[in-house]
Amino acid sequence: MTASDNAISTELLDWYDRHARDLPWRAAPGQPAPDPYRVWLSEIMLQQTTVAAVKPYFAKFLHIWPTVEALAAAPDDQIMAAWAGLGYYSRARNLAKAARVVAELGAFPETEAELRKLPGVGDYTAAAIAAIAFGERAVVVDANVERVVSRLFAIEEPLPKSRKVIRTHTDAITPECRAGDFAQAMMDLGSSVCTSRSPQCLLCPLSRHCEARMAEPEHFPFKAPKKEKPIRAGQAYWIEREQSVWLVTREGTGMLGGMRALPDDGWSAKGDGSSIPPFDGEWAEAGSVSHSFTHFSLDLSVMVTRTEQEPAIKGEWWPLDRLEQAGLPTLFAKAARRVLAG
Repeated sequence: MTASDNAISTELLDWYDRHARDLPWRAAPGQPAPDPYRVWLSEIMLQQTTVAAVKPYFAKFLHIWPTVEALAAAPDDQIMAAWAGLGYYSRARNLAKAARVVAELGAFPETEAELRKLPGVGDYTAAAIAAIAFGERAVVVDANVERVVSRLFAIEEPLPKSRKVIRTHTDAITPECRAGDFAQAMMDLGSSVCTSRSPQCLLCPLSRHCEARMAEPEHFPFKAPKKEKPIRAGQAYWIEREQSVWLVTREGTGMLGGMRALPDDGWSAKGDGSSIPPFDGEWAEAGSVSHSFTHFSLDLSVMVTRTEQEPAIKGEWWPLDRLEQAGLPTLFAKAARRVLAG
């Protein structure tokens, strides 16, 4: 580490000691490291999601399953229902798998390399847990760190190609001690000061080191143009009988896998649905909802019928007055609200 690199880490940690965010999964600067379970749970939840969205889910999971052993013993459908609305449901499936691995091991692995072997734990998450929970020197790079480092060193190569050089620079400024606090300080700096738009350079503890400050910081990091998302069309089917609705459980793998849902017509990221209802009957359209997935957007028409018969598709009747407990993913919760709104 050069003198300049050392100055960056020292000045950033001094700033963090005064301005660290108070987050439920964190230990305050100078306090003992937080429970690895809390660090792991929060990092999985925070993938592609905001802190504000995660806080109530984190509190709910800790209330229901206060230890990794308790989570490991929980049925998949309960975990998926508690996760509903947080999105990217493969994270919840991997959460359950990883909890069972940890419970079998008797404790969380303590090194970045061993943590990476857990289901759903990639390079960033493994580094974050190792640094924050176990004090290992690890290079932690998330979207906030990418932005801060791109500006500090005025990296002109566009993302994602620039990630290798960003990691090299992040490695150079990561200190041997307090790597966890340093990683969290970089995240806090990116979320509150070195923001995507209108960065507050006058408040930045690293402004004197920042090569982009005298240029146009908002232009960093450069990003390759995004491809337009395709728009798919599909139908969902609301089948009602005696104040209950018929819900299916989606296949355990794939999009929204393992979640309770309304039956649909087979739409996917690759193409539109068939528009063929699951059985003949008097179907009426109750409106439509839109939803954006990672790789496509969906326009979903909601078709409604009332019947006295048991549908010839595997599922269960779910009381309307307990529908919130079904844990419907956001798309189908939107569809349900559209029907119930009349």
